[in-house]
Amino acid sequence: MTKEERVELAELLFPNIKHDREYYEAKYPERDLPEGAMVTRYGPSPTGSVHLGNLLSAFADMVYARQSNGSFFLRIEDTDQKRMVEGGIENITTVLKDFDILPNEGYSFGGEYGPYIQSERTEIYQTYIKDLVIQGYAYPCFMKEEEIEAIRQEQELNKTKIGIYGVYAIDRDLSLEEVREKINNKEEYVIRLKSPGDANHEIEVIDCIKGKMKFPEHNVDTVLLKKDGTPTYHFAHAIDDHLMHTTHVIRGDEWVSSLPLHVQLFQLLGFKPVRYAHIAPITIKDQETGNIRKISKRKDPWFGVKYYEENGIPIEALHLYLATITNTNFEEWYLNNPEKSISEFEFSFDKQAVGGTSFDEAKLVNLCKTYFSRKSGKEVYEETHFWATKHDTEYAKLLEENKEDMIKFFSIEKDGPRPRKDISKYSEVREEFSYAIDSLFEKEHYAKNESEKEYDTDLVLDYVNNYLDLNVDNETWFNTIKEFAVSNGYAASPKDYKNEPEKYKGHVGDICEAIRVMITGRLKSPDLFSIMKILGKDRILKRIEFYKNK
Repeated sequence: MTKEERVELAELLFPNIKHDREYYEAKYPERDLPEGAMVTRYGPSPTGSVHLGNLLSAFADMVYARQSNGSFFLRIEDTDQKRMVEGGIENITTVLKDFDILPNEGYSFGGEYGPYIQSERTEIYQTYIKDLVIQGYAYPCFMKEEEIEAIRQEQELNKTKIGIYGVYAIDRDLSLEEVREKINNKEEYVIRLKSPGDANHEIEVIDCIKGKMKFPEHNVDTVLLKKDGTPTYHFAHAIDDHLMHTTHVIRGDEWVSSLPLHVQLFQLLGFKPVRYAHIAPITIKDQETGNIRKISKRKDPWFGVKYYEENGIPIEALHLYLATITNTNFEEWYLNNPEKSISEFEFSFDKQAVGGTSFDEAKLVNLCKTYFSRKSGKEVYEETHFWATKHDTEYAKLLEENKEDMIKFFSIEKDGPRPRKDISKYSEVREEFSYAIDSLFEKEHYAKNESEKEYDTDLVLDYVNNYLDLNVDNETWFNTIKEFAVSNGYAASPKDYKNEPEKYKGHVGDICEAIRVMITGRLKSPDLFSIMKILGKDRILKRIEFYKNK
């Protein structure tokens, strides 16, 4: 077709388009951002529930934009209306807010580059498609599904590339009159890319994470606009990333194979190219086969984000874990900088894994324990109470009724050089600190006592009634209990007992163990004297009697 015929064709296909592309270029001007600022986008499709891989991508979008004083926005990519699930969009925005991965603009967040949902941008896409038709890079295709399927089967049989291209693109060179006749006959059509690519030629793409990659040029006449006038994802994302001035597209490496098409679209549309950063998939070692595979919705509880909320993984701790996946040097930095937050770490694409990133539950647990160890007792109380109000209302009420004591219990051993690491999630707090609340202690008594020993309650009662002073410091208390031990035939230290076991009934540690089991129901606990000071003598005596009766 001549240029004049293509203009006429474009008007025939899009008679209702009011604006040209210059209108939208002016409507969405360059962002006023400092040099080097990254503009990133999280572009989920509301076709299912949010999973860990989605969170990882959104987290990376957020941290790279923030540290460069750029912008991170949310765009809902709902071009695939058939696969949309009810409540899918609300689920996306709720998860981002619940997990504190907050765009500074976008769908439900506002901004100057909207609408931030693709179903409301159809006229914009059609404007740019119309321009491609005029340039000769797009055309209407009237092929029926049966024809396309027959071609696919032929290509499979001949082991050739699947798609509509070359001799298979039978509508590529229809005349204006042929197109007009088909439209007048109400024949349905899609708009296809008229690809100028040659698969014998290569293109080179520099990926921010994977480095230099080479591909054959894209040569398939890919569908750009569907029969109902809505765009395909490939075309819509190119228009949106250009008009929203995205600088870096951070996404899963399942999109690597689409790079030749996406690069070609940007070139044909005359757009400044974006930079791509393809994140390695999260993998896991299969327990049945021993093989490494992608993390799975069907097999792995850690796949879905509900797991983290329901089990009480702290949001900030999950951020720490996502940071370790995002940059391989983050964990070491975090452990060596206890006074610093994630926002002070400099993320770099150079430190991002190129291959699969293994899901490491042990690492997640360790990061969570480190997180809790750095929180004050008051912070642990407030965060646990907030979680319990949603997931364990009975415990939330108990926390409220025992607030002052619980803050004290949570504060034990927080000030030393090695703060204790006894909890990794909010759901563990109830059991780990069941001894802190009398009703729970009596209900779940000695659940953690693995000892089969019979302890001397009379000896412990004698000590508590006649020797225990809760108004002294820890060193004085321990000296006193050593004196009590010696006066009752026990060694003052484990070492003395080991040297001459026949001389003693045991050592001072055995008496401390007896007290610990009787007042906490377990062999291990935080600092014993700190627990005793919080409980007070009356509650201690009551628990010893409780142990004696049981």
